[in-house]
Amino acid sequence: MRSIQESVELGHESGPAVIVSASGMATGGRVLHHLRRLVPDARNAVVVVGFAAQGTRGRDLVEGAKVLKMFGEYVPVRAQVADVPHSSAHADAGQIIDWLRGAPAPNATYLVHGEPDAAAALRDRIDRTLGWTAVVLCSGERVLVR
Repeated sequence: MRSIQESVELGHESGPAVIVSASGMATGGRVLHHLRRLVPDARNAVVVVGFAAQGTRGRDLVEGAKVLKMFGEYVPVRAQVADVPHSSAHADAGQIIDWLRGAPAPNATYLVHGEPDAAAALRDRIDRTLGWTAVVLCSGERVLVR
């Protein structure tokens, strides 16, 4: 999402969703609106990627908080929460391939961050090295995950 309006419109969608956000700490910004909508629903999952400092909502989620205070109200946390703490540093392509090797082959691997040429090179390397389908998504592009 490039604009606040696009982010707000995303908040009006119903059903489970995957939203990639820059704020692993969940201390402010658009991510709070998405969390407020998504965490009460057990069908959703929140993946906290990167370091989440003590005293932040991100850390509270990782540590199993049952409620979060956002916008002056207490919101129940029923969504599944996963922690990927080692993603706060930038890995090179080889490190990413090594990390991916530890997972079962997915239907598709979506690349959502990075310069276009570097993302295309990583996509090709994932295909060549692992034999997986990898797709470079454009900003704001939506994917149906099954």
